[in-house]
Amino acid sequence: MIDIRPFNTLGGADHGWLRARHHFSFANYHDPARLGWGRLRVWNDDEIAAKSGFPPHPHADMEIITDVRTGAITHQDSMGNQGRTVAGDVQVMSAGTGVRHAEYNLEDELTTIFQIWIETDRPGAQPSWGARPFPRADRSGRFQVLASGREGDDALPINADARILGATLNAGETIRYPLAEGRRAYLVPAVGKVAVNGVALNARDGAAIRDEAELVITAEADAELVMVDSL
Repeated sequence: MIDIRPFNTLGGADHGWLRARHHFSFANYHDPARLGWGRLRVWNDDEIAAKSGFPPHPHADMEIITDVRTGAITHQDSMGNQGRTVAGDVQVMSAGTGVRHAEYNLEDELTTIFQIWIETDRPGAQPSWGARPFPRADRSGRFQVLASGREGDDALPINADARILGATLNAGETIRYPLAEGRRAYLVPAVGKVAVNGVALNARDGAAIRDEAELVITAEADAELVMVDSL
């Protein structure tokens, strides 16, 4: 089953400094048919204006992954962490017992991100934060694991049985990904157009996938992909 959620059907909000599209119910957007996809609870497609951002606010017991698509995000939190994550890089915050954080675009340009929340497998764990570069060239023609709760994955660690993956494809390239029984995938092309098992998916559309033993993804135009594989 592959359920396409076209970009123009997503929920959204325009706060001036923030233009957001919500793949799932979030904040003032509520759609009972889109409350999440398994353990994946939030996928926000955010455009953050220069010299603005999210002021300090709390989270607990959630794995929060930020994939920076353009620009940069500067992170600060109540654990004393500070860091600047640039386009192509990823940051992860395990909120655990509770943490306050702020995410600012201190650049002179628009910053765009995918913000992804996954339910934790370890409620009450100690909170943590980390970031890491993932050059897009290393994702060329294949999925690279960006964040994972699985041992053995060379990726940012999260406290959830999930993997966040990224790939870049040239037009005409095909990659395959096995999806284990009982697992779900959610795939979004940041740019470009692809076919997933023959089903067309445009830039910033979402594809909610289950009961497909293998994903065969072919780029119909140069594409950058982000995907979550989770329960």
